[in-house]
Order: sequence, then C-alpha cells, then structure tokens
Amino acid sequence: MEKYIDNDRYNRAKKRVEKIKGFYWHFASYFIVNMFISCSKLISDLDEGKTFVEAFFDFGTFALWLFWGVGIFFHAFGVFGKQLLFGEKWEQRKIQEYMKKEKQQESKWQ
Repeated sequence: MEKYIDNDRYNRAKKRVEKIKGFYWHFASYFIVNMFISCSKLISDLDEGKTFVEAFFDFGTFALWLFWGVGIFFHAFGVFGKQLLFGEKWEQRKIQEYMKKEKQQESKWQ
C-alpha cells in the first residue's frame, strides 16, 4: 500500500514539475519572440524616419508584450495558483525558513 502512495506522490510531483517546466518554456518564448518583434519594429520605424523616442514609445512596439503578457499571467496563475499571490503555504514556508535561519544564527554563537 505504501508503495502505491509513493508512486502516486511521484506521479503528482512529476506532473507538477512538467507544468512548471511548460510555464518556463512559455515565458522564455514570450521573451525571445517579443524581443525580436520589438527590435524589428523599432528598426522599421527608425527606417521610416521616426525618432528613437517616437519609435520606442509607439504602442505597437509594446502591444504584443501587453496582450501576450496577460496570457502569461493566467498561465502562471494556472501553474502556481494561490502560491503565486503569497498563499498560506508560502507563508508557512517563509516562517519555517526564518525560524531555521534564526536557530542557525543562535547555534553559531553557542
């Protein structure tokens, strides 16, 4: 029975890691593709005679970042859920982390 529980935990953990990995790949492609498109648009606008400031602050330069960014946010929320917004588990982990650090500091001087 215990082996079944461990196997079930392993499968859940593996699925979670795959979701996190998928999010990181999504974020990496978001960044790389948007940098390429933004640089291309910036160069194109400069070739058309716009100043750098006009080209850089053109809404079209950042529109894809914005709209795809909304999708990235929802993907992150789907993967990390409440933990994304400092959930209860996050608080407990942080409390334990600080307690552990304090205990290490105390033992260092004894």
